[in-house]
Parts: sequence; C-alpha cells; structure tokens
Amino acid sequence: MIDIKSLSKLNKKYYSKDVNTVAKKLLGKLLVHNIGRIKLAGMIVEVEAYNGKVDQAAHTYIGKTKRNKIMFNEGGYLYVYFTYGVHFCCNIVTGKKDEGTAVLIRGIEPILGIEKMKANRFSSNKIESNKIFNLTNGPGKICQAFQINKSHYGLDLTKDKIYLLEFKKIKEEEIICTTRIGIKKSIDLPWRYYIKDNPFVSKK
Repeated sequence: MIDIKSLSKLNKKYYSKDVNTVAKKLLGKLLVHNIGRIKLAGMIVEVEAYNGKVDQAAHTYIGKTKRNKIMFNEGGYLYVYFTYGVHFCCNIVTGKKDEGTAVLIRGIEPILGIEKMKANRFSSNKIESNKIFNLTNGPGKICQAFQINKSHYGLDLTKDKIYLLEFKKIKEEEIICTTRIGIKKSIDLPWRYYIKDNPFVSKK
C-alpha cells in the first residue's frame, strides 16, 4: 500500500511551463480524486498536448468560448469536456494566462481504490483478470473509473479534491513520442507521449 501522504503535491509553478514540457513531466505522476473517505489514485502513463495558438485540434484554436474558457487560465486547473455524447475527458491546463494550452490524460495505471474503479466502470468489482488493463486505458475510461464529470470543470489542482502528486521519475529513454490519436486536424504534430511497455497505454 502506498502512503500518498508522504508524496509532494504539484504546485502552480509546475503547471506554468510549455505544454509539451509539462506533458512529458506528467508521466509517472499520481492523479488523485478524493471521494469522501475513498481515495482513487493512479499513475499517469499516457498524455497528449494541445496548444490553440498553432494546433487546429485544440479546443482553444477558435478562441475563447463558454466551453473552453478555463483553458485560458494559468496552468493548474482541470478542464473537463463531454465528447461523442458519451464520455467525459479530463485535461490539465498548462502555461501562462491566455495561452490556451492543456494536456489530455489518455492512460492511467490504477494504484489505489481499484475495487471502486472496477465498480464504476463495469458495475461490479468481480471482473476477469485481463479486464484490469481495460480499466483506465483511454480518456473516457479514466473519467468513468475516477468519477470525473462536468461538475469538476475548473477545479484548482493545488487544492484537495482532485490533484497530482510526485510519484515515479520516468527516464527520457522510457518515453515514447508519437502523433496523437482520434483527431482529424493537425494530425502530424508529435505531441503524444507514453511510458514504453506500460500495459495501461490506450494504443501502442
């Protein structure tokens, strides 16, 4: 059992850097959601960077709207959106105010509260052993397992509801860089990063 009380919480300065710099550094960090007395926690293993200044796939490329306005805050906030009429996706706002950048969390390795995550995803904590790798290997799956929804839009990640902790140091040679998944614009930007050989990555 991991004692997360001994781990340091990421501060505002950590999130204020360039979106791709933050994206790579988020690999190995622990995402925590406090739900009453239950803590759901998992290690981030896959991310994608989005920058509305140059990236047509970013929600901020069209300018500020009611939906994306939190992305124009300084780094350290949670941007949650609904997609395909089915899934929520969670993003970490980065950079300085008005930059419009964020990192999509695409894959997480479950660490704490796994039984609760199973119940959230499959309506039962009794699942086939191989299904554990289908628990949080995708942005929509993560939000379902972690009970993240539109009510968490705009949360300050330096507070105590949802936050990130220092956890594992991922070496540069362990990080794979590819183009992003499931988009139709700016498809050539190599802004997806994941931990090599981790079974919770959404797509190799």
